[in-house]
This record gives sequence, C-alpha cells and structure tokens, in this order.
Amino acid sequence: MYRLFPLIIGALLAHWQPVAAQVDLTTLSLEDLMHIEVSLTSRTVERLIDTPAAVYVLTGQDLRRSRATTLPEALRLVPGVEVARIDANKWGVATRGFNGRFANKLLVLIDGRAVYTPFFSGVMWEIKDVLLEDVERIEVIRGPGGTLWGANAVNGIINIITASAQNTQGGLVKVGGGTKERGLMRLRYGGNLDENTHFRIYGKASAHDHFVDASGRSGADDWQMGRGGFRLDRNLGTGRSLTWQGDVYRVERGQIYRFPELTPPYIRLVEDDTRLAGGHLQGRWQHTFADSSELRLQVYYDRTEWDDELIGEIRDTYDLDFQHRFNWTEQQELVWGVGYRFTTDNFDNSPIFALHPEHRGSPLYSAFVQDRIALNERLKLFLGTKFEHNDFTGIEYQPGARLLWTPHVQHVIWTAITRAVRTPSRADDDVRLLNRVLPPGEFFLDSPPILAINTGDRSFKSERLLAFELGYRLHLRQGLSFDLATFYIGPAPGLETHIRSRNIHCRTQPAARFPC
Repeated sequence: MYRLFPLIIGALLAHWQPVAAQVDLTTLSLEDLMHIEVSLTSRTVERLIDTPAAVYVLTGQDLRRSRATTLPEALRLVPGVEVARIDANKWGVATRGFNGRFANKLLVLIDGRAVYTPFFSGVMWEIKDVLLEDVERIEVIRGPGGTLWGANAVNGIINIITASAQNTQGGLVKVGGGTKERGLMRLRYGGNLDENTHFRIYGKASAHDHFVDASGRSGADDWQMGRGGFRLDRNLGTGRSLTWQGDVYRVERGQIYRFPELTPPYIRLVEDDTRLAGGHLQGRWQHTFADSSELRLQVYYDRTEWDDELIGEIRDTYDLDFQHRFNWTEQQELVWGVGYRFTTDNFDNSPIFALHPEHRGSPLYSAFVQDRIALNERLKLFLGTKFEHNDFTGIEYQPGARLLWTPHVQHVIWTAITRAVRTPSRADDDVRLLNRVLPPGEFFLDSPPILAINTGDRSFKSERLLAFELGYRLHLRQGLSFDLATFYIGPAPGLETHIRSRNIHCRTQPAARFPC
C-alpha cells in the first residue's frame, strides 16, 4: 500500500475541506488569547492568565499554519520544549532537561488519557499520534504537576485535546508527499445522528524514507504508519454529556541494532524491522450541575504490541478516573478525585534482552484533592496533594502549593513549591540486558573479553524532587506581552534521588551463547 503513495499523490494532489464554522484564533486579540481556557493546573477550566504555572497553549490554528505532520514536530513550536530527532522514526521530547529516547520525567496525555508506557515510563512518539486537523489545542506546563496528575509529571505535562465531533463536521481529504516524507494521506468525515449526537471518523497513513549518515550510508530507519479512529459526542440534556472515542494503528519501522559479541569486532550490526500495533477505547461522562459544580467519570482500555528481534511485548491497560468539583464556600473551590489503573504485560525474552518474570500485572491506586482559595480579589492560593499506591515502592505522596497575585490588570505574579515523584518502571525492576563487550585489555591489562550486563534492581527507589518556581506575566499593550518563569529543583528534604542500575562483569571465553 505504502509504495503506491507516489502514484496516488501524482494522480490526486487534492485538498478538499468543507468544514463547519469554527473560531478563527488568528482574529483574536492578545487579550482574548490570554483568556483561552486551560485545565492542567487545576483539573478544571480556568483562564490562561489565571494559571499559576509556566504554561503555554498551542492552538489548532497554530498547528495548521505550521504544516507539521507529527506531534513531535508540532511541539517544536512550544517555548521550553526540547524536541530531539534521534533518527527517521524516533524522537526524544522533554522539558527542563533529561531528554533522550527513554526520557521518563514528562507526563503526556491525549484527551486525559496517559500515553506513557509502564515498560520504561517514557513515550514512544512514533505510535502516539492523532489527526492534527482535529486538535483543538495542546496545553504544555513546564514544571512538576504531580499534585493533580500523579507520578512521572516531574518536569512537565503535555495534554493534547481534540475538538468535539460537533466542531469537526463535514469532510476533509489531504494528500501530499516529497523526497523524505514519501507520502501521506488524511481522511475525515463528521456528521450527526440527530440534533444531540455528533460523530466523526478518520483515517491516516504515511510512508517515510530512511535517513543517511555522514558517509552517505542508509540508516535503515524508514517507517510506515496507518491509523484510524472515531469520536462520538452525545448531549444527554440537563448539563450531561457522553463521549466515546477510540482508534487502532499499525506502525512498521526499521532500525539497526548493535548486539554485543564475544568475538572481534565484539559487536554485531543487525538491520531489523519492528512491528508496533495497538488501539484504545475511551469513554467519558460529565454532569455539570452549575458553574460551581461538576462530576466527571472517565474509563479507557489500551492495548499495545511490540515485536522485533530484541523485544516482544503485549500490554493491556485498564483505567478508571473520577473527579468532583464544587464550591466549598464562596471563596473556596474544591476538586477531588480517585483513580484505579491496572496494567498487565507479556514479554517474549531474547538472549540479549529479557525481563523476569516474563508476565506481570501492576495495579495503581490514587486519590487527590486541591483547594483553590480566593484570599481577596487579587490573591489566590492553591493547596493540594495526590496519594498513590503502586506495586514497586508502595505509597507515594506529592503535595504542592501555588500562589497567584494580580497587583494590576496588566501584571501577574505567581510562585509555587511542589514535590514530585518518578516511580520505577518494569524495566527498572526486572530487566536483564547484555549491554556491551569490553575488548581484551580494555578493562585491565591482559584481561579477556568482558561482557557487561545491566540488570534491574527490586530495591530501586522512586526519584523524588522538590521544585521552587517563580513567574511573572506582563501585558504591555495590544499584541505585546512578556512572560518569565524561573525555577530551582533539588532533592526532597531527607530523601535521596536514586538513579541506579547494577552492572555485572563476567569473564568468559568466546562462545556461541552467553553463559552469564
């Protein structure tokens, strides 16, 4: 199918897009843009200007103007987000450092669904995708957000919010291609079943060529992707609404593995193809009693499959999240909630990479509460904490306090102190990886080849930090504003940040199989 893209492009090269009327964000003034609603810092809608955090909103209009074709490339538009392209099909995305392929301190959500993998607590960006034309906005917070969102929201949170089906009516077809991005196709159709029920379905596919190294050799990292999904929104009346959405995908990507060998040159290059597949089904029910009271319940099921010469994984995740927002007093708004997540995996071990046990299920229980207090017309205080119980380190808590001061309509000052946690992943606990072979004489004089093995450690502790933040926003005049955010991060008092793995050095003679 993917080899037909150049022919399809040459024959069609079409762009048909009759859509329902939407708000054109390019016509909004800066004052209007500062009143865009965000939800990351309080789990409830609030104006951007009233958010006590280093927050940035990438609008759907920004995405369409950028011509980005993948989420990582779109995130390059966000100040403070580091996007590193590792090869043709892999990215590293992070905020405030610690970037890399296995960056594990950034929480990523798509419509409130966590998309990091419990395998290594990171995000596989090549499979986390949406139809960018359907994105309403992307909210990004630089800094900890564990008080509301839990573990792994250490250095930041990215929440990708898609538009309702009612706002994506009509048809859309986009076809394109080039030298490296050989072909892409995006299809969407939105309609309504009745005046209270709207839907959309979509499909997208793309084929990407490989990169080359400095000597002009192929990186064997070409990749192809196909994805399809739906969304159904129903207005149940009296402030109630129900949303169902889901998708399925398949990705085939190439890479070159470097496997250790006990014979010269002590490394074996293997060109391999990885098959990634999966999908999810998500439901969300919401009941708004009034502007001051709301109930929300979300459930989802997610399945991922990873199959290549090194790793074979099948993972199923079940998640339930409930929250309640209400005005406790005239000056206080309380948000609280509980959640449960269960993830189970099955691994097919290889001689190079293995997890023991091969099958494991991990439950996660959580509860949070946050109180937003209006001390006066210009001063607001946010106090909250989240409690989690995981299968690796037991109970974790993540309290936080934020203060927002508006001394003048043009000036906003905010400060925060937050405790955040990165809990161990499956790989931290149970992995066994043949890392590399040290050639004779490299470790010490006359030494034989030495095999270095990385293993997990069941005594691995959570990484904990205490973050201090201070920010200032200034609206100078129409079309001009200034935003400054500073931070200091250190280990939580009385606790040590643990980043550890165990290396076992094993002397052995050349053999067909590793005896360690």
